[in-house]
Amino acid sequence: MRSIILPPLGVLYGAITRGHAVLYERGAFRPAKLERPVISIGNITAGGTGKTPLVEWVARTLAESEKQVCILTRGYGRENPKRRVLVSDGTTVFSTPREAGDEPYLLASNLRGVAAVISDADRFAAGQGAIKHLKSDCFVLDDGFQHFRLARDLNVVTIDATDPWGNGQVLPYGRLREPLSGLKRADCFVLTRCEQAENVDGVHSELSRLSGDRPIFHSRMIVKRIKNLDESNTTAPSGLVSAFCGIGNPRSFFAQLQVEGLEPLTQTSFRDHHIYTQSDVDKLVATAKQAGATSLITTAKDAVKLRSLSFSLPCYLLEIELRIENAEGFRGLLMDATRS
Repeated sequence: MRSIILPPLGVLYGAITRGHAVLYERGAFRPAKLERPVISIGNITAGGTGKTPLVEWVARTLAESEKQVCILTRGYGRENPKRRVLVSDGTTVFSTPREAGDEPYLLASNLRGVAAVISDADRFAAGQGAIKHLKSDCFVLDDGFQHFRLARDLNVVTIDATDPWGNGQVLPYGRLREPLSGLKRADCFVLTRCEQAENVDGVHSELSRLSGDRPIFHSRMIVKRIKNLDESNTTAPSGLVSAFCGIGNPRSFFAQLQVEGLEPLTQTSFRDHHIYTQSDVDKLVATAKQAGATSLITTAKDAVKLRSLSFSLPCYLLEIELRIENAEGFRGLLMDATRS
């Protein structure tokens, strides 16, 4: 029954999303324009494309050019999605992962002294507030490709080179947020996880065809460090490990561990943005011990939701960062878009 119902729903969903885009393209609706430059970072598939590391990379790059950067994000999975949350003013992190959302909280923590972060469904109003109260002069719109309400000066789309289109179907039957024809709205693309992909050149060629030859930049995920969850030390785990995560593309995390020479005895995946309980942790530890593991390892995104919980085995987190080939070319697009 599920396979019979979902394809027609996907057709309907695709028609609605494409129709929404067409209304903006033809001027029936006009996007709101902030008085400062906006760089949008988004994707065309649901979850797990490596967007958050790119948001961090872009924020750091803009800050290096002496911009007062603010990240505008919906804050998916937070406890009160209708509330505006000042996650960070660029110096101090004011909220918790439950209040901000796990990804905004991670960004705010990683970008202390670099960029402010605001979680708000109304990104335009949040941006106006940031201009007034934070003196922000440049914005990074997180997950903005389908957020037509806010005008942007550069439309960047991330594509996971290991799984660019899913099964090629629109939600809920597939992973596409809209038909692939929407890729032509983008100004440029960043292919992520190229180090894990078997046919990067093929994905590049297909993307070039679908997008009308927009610029495409290749990138890799690099392990920044492995450290203990309680941050007592930065020593990598020794012995046998069990891995777990609640992210959009768990396979990429497990593959990254293998690149680092870690072969987890067990691999457990939760839904993206999973909120962990002590019961979850206890089950993970029990499974790990039963398999003979002496420690656990997870992602930095998961770690922000785990520090209040108790582990009877050491738990480590893997921190990654993005490396972009021809970074100067991509940086040039950012500078052109934000030049006042």
